[in-house]
Amino acid sequence: MSLEQRIGEVQAAFDEAQRDCRGVSEVEGLRIRFLGRQGEVRELFSLLGALPAEQKKDAGLRLNELKKRFEDRLAELQERAGRPERQGPRVDATLPGIAPEPGRRHPLYRTWDDICRIFLKLGFDVEYGPEIEDEFHNFDALNIPRDHAARDAFDTFYIEGSLLLRSHTSPVQIRAMKARRPPIRIIAPGKVFRPDTPDAGHSPMFHQVEGLMVGEDVSFAHLKGVLDLFAKAMWGPRTGTRFRPSFFPFTEPSADVEVTCVICGAKGCPACKHSGWMEILGSGMVHPRVLENCGIDPERYTGFAFGMGIDRICMLRYRIPDIRLLFENHFSFLEQF
Repeated sequence: MSLEQRIGEVQAAFDEAQRDCRGVSEVEGLRIRFLGRQGEVRELFSLLGALPAEQKKDAGLRLNELKKRFEDRLAELQERAGRPERQGPRVDATLPGIAPEPGRRHPLYRTWDDICRIFLKLGFDVEYGPEIEDEFHNFDALNIPRDHAARDAFDTFYIEGSLLLRSHTSPVQIRAMKARRPPIRIIAPGKVFRPDTPDAGHSPMFHQVEGLMVGEDVSFAHLKGVLDLFAKAMWGPRTGTRFRPSFFPFTEPSADVEVTCVICGAKGCPACKHSGWMEILGSGMVHPRVLENCGIDPERYTGFAFGMGIDRICMLRYRIPDIRLLFENHFSFLEQF
């Protein structure tokens, strides 16, 4: 067989083989077969020595053209196939797709949603307010005196002048009472800020929800009924509530509200200090001076207010021992919910 015939065979074999090359490994196999050290082209060059001297030049040019053609075509195939490190398995378009795993609602905001849902059913509206407040809405209108410890820089993030990061969501109640006329029934969930050192039970940013009801003949009995309904809706119909006297500048009388321990079922455990009760919120009748500050006649209208930490409710509900877990965003923690 002449060299020209052998060149034709090799070229035909290359054209046939390159049609099915798609992946990087296949292109590399084609290169080794035809351009490798023991490849077809190297074998053709070895045949030049047996040709007459007058034929070697033309045959050499012919082989160089063939080699250049193979190299150009292999470069095109390699570019189409992509780099080896980026090449993955072939995708069979006829197979059914793999659905991505859906995201999860954060346990803190699941608790937020459930609290709002309960009070919406009780006829309350959801109100929101600014996170940057002034001293009037955050303190003065709430009957918090100038020398109160809550106004100290150790308990409040001051920004500039009278501006501060709100330390509770009660300012939303003030804004609602100044913007509306009774009857008023609202809850105000949101972020609040206090310069606490982070530990298992404290965070400089956490979440609260405050509630307010103002109208004619609103009594402490209404407050007890609403909070008892909330506790039973949140933790089950057997949940009990009790009210213990307390003090807040913006309510009079005031009470801390406790529920039967949701962990031990009121049997007594370390979480409830073996008392069977756990405190969940503060509450009371709106102080007449707060109503006056908002332009509401305290002789005609009365109201009650309450406030609770959404983070604490969430921790009780899901048995979360450390508040920092709610903000660290570890997937191993969040995927449990």
